[in-house]
Amino acid sequence: MQANSEIVERSSAGVGDSLKRGAMAGLPIMFGYLPIAITYGVLASEAGLSLFEITMMSVMVFAGASQFVATNMILTSVSAMEIILATFVLNFRHFVMSFSFMNQIRSFALKWKVPLSLGLTDETFAVGSLHKKESKDPYGGWFYASMILVSYSSWVGGSFLGGVLGEVIPAALSQSMVVALYAMFIALLVPSIRREWKIGIIAIISMVVNYLLSALGISDGWAIVVATLVGGASGIGLLKEEEA
Repeated sequence: MQANSEIVERSSAGVGDSLKRGAMAGLPIMFGYLPIAITYGVLASEAGLSLFEITMMSVMVFAGASQFVATNMILTSVSAMEIILATFVLNFRHFVMSFSFMNQIRSFALKWKVPLSLGLTDETFAVGSLHKKESKDPYGGWFYASMILVSYSSWVGGSFLGGVLGEVIPAALSQSMVVALYAMFIALLVPSIRREWKIGIIAIISMVVNYLLSALGISDGWAIVVATLVGGASGIGLLKEEEA
C-alpha cells in the first residue's frame, strides 16, 4: 500500500509539473491570440454572424487565417461551397504539420494523438516543435495538451469577447476594423518576403490572377481559390529552384 501511494504521488506530481510547463509554454500564444481573436469577433459581427455563430466557428474551426478569410468572403456574399474550398486550400498545410507532429509523438497512444492533432495551428505546432524532449517524457502528453488548451481557450474567449464588442461599439468603428484584416495578412507576408524575396513574387502572382479572374466576372470565392492554387503551384517551382 505504501509503495502504491508513492507511485500515485509521483504520478500526480509528474502530471502537475507537465501541465504547469505546458501552460507556461502556451502563454505567449495566448497573448498573441487575444487581440487577433477579438478583431475576428468584431469583423464577424460586422459580417452579420450572431454571437453564437462567431463563437462556434472558433470552437469548431480554430484556424485564424481561415476564419478571417471566411469572414471576408461572407462580407462579399460568397457561397458556402466557395468558402469551404478556399479555407480547405488555405489550410492544406495542416496536413504537413500533422504528419510532422505525429512523427514527433509517435510513441504516444492513439488517445493522445487524436485530440492533440485537433489543436494544431501554426503557433502551437511551432511551440510544440521546440519542445521535442517532451515527446519522450511519460507525461509529455499532458504538456502538449496544456499548451494547446491555453491557446485554444484564449482564441475562443477572444472571439466571444470580440463578438460582444461588435454588438455594442459604434457601427463606424466596427466597419473601420475591416482594415485590420488586410493589415494582419500584410504583417504576416512582409517578414517572409524579407527572408526570401521570391515569396513576394508568389504573392504578386496570386494577386494578379485574382484580379484578372475578378475582372472576367468570376465570383470572388472562385477567384480566391484559383489564385491560391496558382500561387502555391508557382511557389513549388520558384522555391525549389532556389534550393537547387
